[in-house]
Amino acid sequence: MDASKTINAVLQRRTAPLVLELDLTEGLTEGPPADPISALLTMRKPRLADVLAGLKRARRDSRVKALIVKIGGNPIGLATVQELRQAVIQFRAGGKLTVAFAETFGEFGNGTVPYYLASAFERVYLQPSGDVGLTGVALEQRFVKGALDKLGIVYEGGQRHEYKTAANVFTQDHMTEPHRESVARIAQSVTEQLVAGIADGRRLDPGKVRELIDRGPFIGAEAVEAGLVDELAYRDQVYDEVKKAAGADAHLLYVSRYIRGPKLPHPKADSVALIHGTGMIKLGKSGRSPFGGGAMGSDTITSAIRTARRDEHVKAVVFRVDSPGGSYVASDAVWREIVLTRKVKPVIVSMGDLAASGGYFVSMAADVIVAQPGTLTGSIGVFGGKPVLAELLKKIGVTSDVVAEGGNAAMFSTSRGFSPAQWEKINAWLDRIYDDFVAKVAEGRNLTRERAHELAKGRVWTGADARSGGLVDEVGGLEDAMAIARKRAGLAADAPVRIYPRLNPLERLRGPDSSEDRAAAITRLRLEAWGPFARLAADLGLPSYGPLVLPGWWTIR
Repeated sequence: MDASKTINAVLQRRTAPLVLELDLTEGLTEGPPADPISALLTMRKPRLADVLAGLKRARRDSRVKALIVKIGGNPIGLATVQELRQAVIQFRAGGKLTVAFAETFGEFGNGTVPYYLASAFERVYLQPSGDVGLTGVALEQRFVKGALDKLGIVYEGGQRHEYKTAANVFTQDHMTEPHRESVARIAQSVTEQLVAGIADGRRLDPGKVRELIDRGPFIGAEAVEAGLVDELAYRDQVYDEVKKAAGADAHLLYVSRYIRGPKLPHPKADSVALIHGTGMIKLGKSGRSPFGGGAMGSDTITSAIRTARRDEHVKAVVFRVDSPGGSYVASDAVWREIVLTRKVKPVIVSMGDLAASGGYFVSMAADVIVAQPGTLTGSIGVFGGKPVLAELLKKIGVTSDVVAEGGNAAMFSTSRGFSPAQWEKINAWLDRIYDDFVAKVAEGRNLTRERAHELAKGRVWTGADARSGGLVDEVGGLEDAMAIARKRAGLAADAPVRIYPRLNPLERLRGPDSSEDRAAAITRLRLEAWGPFARLAADLGLPSYGPLVLPGWWTIR
């Protein structure tokens, strides 16, 4: 092909109609990974912020005629699904075609949340062999106390207060009344949201949707008859239909490639800082959590907040939080930086699927808190303790002895229980943390101490209920939080965004503006990746010098 033909082909592609593609088979990733291993594991996953920005840009782009999304079985959190639904609905409002395709919504399993996502699209296609697992919401909690009793393990711990139920898995063999009350309300609130969304998207009466949920799951033909699916078709047939609607010369383009066009903001351009805080909260640097996934390190996040606060070109901060909680001390360090930043520029929190316990602690001082209706948040409380292995060790013939200088030097040894005096220390510790947490909630949310305590007690709320109680200000997603930040800072609606913490080498490989040699970056990544392995043994060991604190949460599918 000569040069003129090549130029004409490029120009044709630039002016031809576009059909955007999004493959959610592998799920989504929330923000920049905290370590090289996470970066490698998420390379094939679209990033939520990129998808939202791409769809926002595309709804104003006359070249873009349609969006086709493949919905898979890899779980995506309810709040994330609600962000995607909102973006799809806005894209659809611009007169553009939106199509959802799935091989199945739950293959002999629950597919309620994936189908809820699909219901936001104008057309829903299902492979002829697929099913619609629209069966509702079930929140199941397993208890291991009986198994621990047989092993001779006793969990000694305390909690503040009755709704702080994460440790109940070790101390109970059934739900307590407060536990059941809290979980039942979450299930009810989530169901209300699912019914309303499906009814609106599929133009069905809410009562009819309730009836369908009770009748599910459905084979493909039944789903078409019930109005849940528009047509049974294979992937090639779906794409043929979309291309026909968009125009014979339409080009397919992944959303992630479509959004790679814009360049990074000029260093001196006024902008909004976007800080991602994802995973369990711990002291030190962000990295891998011993329980799987990433961890939000207080050193990393506080440094990012300080950098954004001191940058005269950053006019507002959006803190994206997706965390089940963790260290009280680490959470308090992040809280302090939010308080200091709020004095000089607006701070807006955007909650993801989960911003509970410590995840709420780091959020509560912001000017505005934005959450999706299905976000799980609150859990304002504390628990801590330790497993006592004395009986188990005795059964298997393991003995221990200790030499200690200091009355409580062996206080957190798992070989023996707490003494009465040590229990007093534990209870004083729990009371201090809870009182501090509630006082800061009252201050940050402009509530009385009594009202904050009523909303606290360790109870988990959906975002919808948290807004009713005053723990959250607005219902919405990341794009809504960005809009609020720009408005409060007096910036243009399209003011640029700077992402913190700074991207690591692998992240720069994904971006459009990498000037770094790819081979050199990959070589450095291989060297950096040894760090987490060197720390693996320490990460997996239970601490003998402090209380064992584990998160508790549910997955809604």
